[in-house]
Amino acid sequence: MKNRLILVTGGARSGKSLFAEQLVTETASRKFYLATCPVFDGELAERIARHRARREEGHWQTIEEQIDLGSALRQAADSGGDGILIDCLTLWINNLFFRAEQEKREFGEAEMAAECDRLIPELRAFPGIVVAVLNEVGMGIVPESPLARRFRDCSGRCGQKIAAAADALYFTVCGIAQRIK
Repeated sequence: MKNRLILVTGGARSGKSLFAEQLVTETASRKFYLATCPVFDGELAERIARHRARREEGHWQTIEEQIDLGSALRQAADSGGDGILIDCLTLWINNLFFRAEQEKREFGEAEMAAECDRLIPELRAFPGIVVAVLNEVGMGIVPESPLARRFRDCSGRCGQKIAAAADALYFTVCGIAQRIK
């Protein structure tokens, strides 16, 4: 199968993930789900458990990776995957921020652009459909704190880089997906 990269964006609970799952399911015979969410608390652990069970019912192979998405893409390809859903890039950005904080360094737009520049060739090398999900976080008010503004800026930079490389871009609102590109 030929590589195809699709970015799905929209607000929280807009239907992004469900739409992205449908795109992969319609195209791939051996589908992988690349989950980037770390477990922060008990409620999130329960939510993740529900998501895992739903993915198993849908015959998804799950790879949980918070930082090294390229490695996870190669793992899925090496396992015969012809479709992969990355859910989501927003949490990947969060994880990059957290890693930078642990390493006592700042993470900003230049670092985000560099991470995307490393990721894009990996996305394009996957032997099938790649659907990446990203929350649109720049449509609200300007965040109050410098950290939140930096996160919004990095998310926007990531979205611009991935969208430019993508074959298709969808924006979701209220469960409806609109093709932008």
